[in-house]
Amino acid sequence: MSLLLFNSIEMTNKSNLYKNILSDIENILDFSVPTFTNLGNISALLKTHFNWFWVGFYKVEGDYLILNAFQGPVACVKIMKGKGVCGKSWEENKSIVVKNVDLFEGHIACNQAAKSEIVIPIRNKKGEIVYILDVDQDYINAFDEIDKKNLSLINNLIVDII
Repeated sequence: MSLLLFNSIEMTNKSNLYKNILSDIENILDFSVPTFTNLGNISALLKTHFNWFWVGFYKVEGDYLILNAFQGPVACVKIMKGKGVCGKSWEENKSIVVKNVDLFEGHIACNQAAKSEIVIPIRNKKGEIVYILDVDQDYINAFDEIDKKNLSLINNLIVDII
């Protein structure tokens, strides 16, 4: 099988997995419980399905991102706006895919085992960033545009609970 065909099949499988996961997220959301509870379940679902190293949410509070619901090893609890990948995503109002965290200027190493990262801003109905979705993997080149596109769709599912 050619590498091009293999990559095409791999991308289709990943897209299909995301389609199923997004449906699962939609089904587990419970609007009668605190946001933290729903974000915890979303973190668990994503970590379980993808076997990622770390998945979690940081909540915007003043000039800081404060650790919220997550799955994985102990994490940084407070990140200043503009610092690290999460703080830079918040400051620049955009998603960031980092193929190799060692090459990202200003990367905050909450855990030395993390090697790649993707960060997605989560916005409320006014378009304001209120959370940052942060995902780490323990090998380089773990994330791509398919991840960026599909993880961004989570915002559409949870905007009504934040």
